[in-house]
Amino acid sequence: MANAREVRLRIKSVKNIAQITRAMQAVSASNVRKAMQAMMHTRPYAQKAWEVLTHLAQQPGRASLHPLLSKRTQVKNVLAIVISGDRGLAGSYNTNIVRYTTNYFSNYPAQVSFVTVGRKGRDLLARRRMNIIAEFSHLPPAPSFTDVAPIGKIAVDEFLTEIVDEVYLVYTDFINMMRQDATIKKLLPLEIESSEQRVQDFEIIKAKPHATYIYEPGETEILDEIVPRFTGLQVYQAILESLASEHAARMMAMKNATDSATELSAALQLEYNKARQQTITNEMLDIAGGAEALG
Repeated sequence: MANAREVRLRIKSVKNIAQITRAMQAVSASNVRKAMQAMMHTRPYAQKAWEVLTHLAQQPGRASLHPLLSKRTQVKNVLAIVISGDRGLAGSYNTNIVRYTTNYFSNYPAQVSFVTVGRKGRDLLARRRMNIIAEFSHLPPAPSFTDVAPIGKIAVDEFLTEIVDEVYLVYTDFINMMRQDATIKKLLPLEIESSEQRVQDFEIIKAKPHATYIYEPGETEILDEIVPRFTGLQVYQAILESLASEHAARMMAMKNATDSATELSAALQLEYNKARQQTITNEMLDIAGGAEALG
């Protein structure tokens, strides 16, 4: 059994850790509220934009409407945008998204390259010797569409120049404070067969096909503007979903760490009391033995 002094130092150390994790839990609770507010404010616009993109993909002659809607006959190269966090201490948040990504693309029939958003995902994928062509880290705590627009531009440019034939978006979908699910979506080209499921992922019901759109002032001008922008908007929404998921995961991880530290502190306090009692008992025995010897 450790002596009383060693146990007392351990108790002090554990209490200091609990104080830090409790403060981090409070900070994460504040951050997750802000992230959820930003996510909820942009979600209706992202939902409607996705409905428009899905409807465009169902139009006759989709390949002639816009190059981003054209499906390649042969898929040789694939780009995956993987969204993770810049910091750790968020439980299994970062490892889950990287594990999900590597499992999905481990036996993919085409060559896969990655664009990473977040330092942790970049480091974990680099450790696995994945082909990373671009990385974005240290985004603002509350990113705007302008801050993340270059990520969507890379995806659009790589697809338009036919360097890649498909673009996937891998992120963590925020369900609630206790549940965040790793999700993968095919961003480019739009796929009619799976569009219903993707729309349901955004908690909207897919509308029945409408009549063909009439474009004013011109079809080319409008589609050249809205299709890339709405595609970038899906990346932006995914980043907001991932931010809310990260803060929620960190808050729960810090809460569990605080609870564990509190339990450990109580157990160490009991051990300290036993050690101190043993010391007092030994001293009393020494005194009694000395008095008996003098007598």
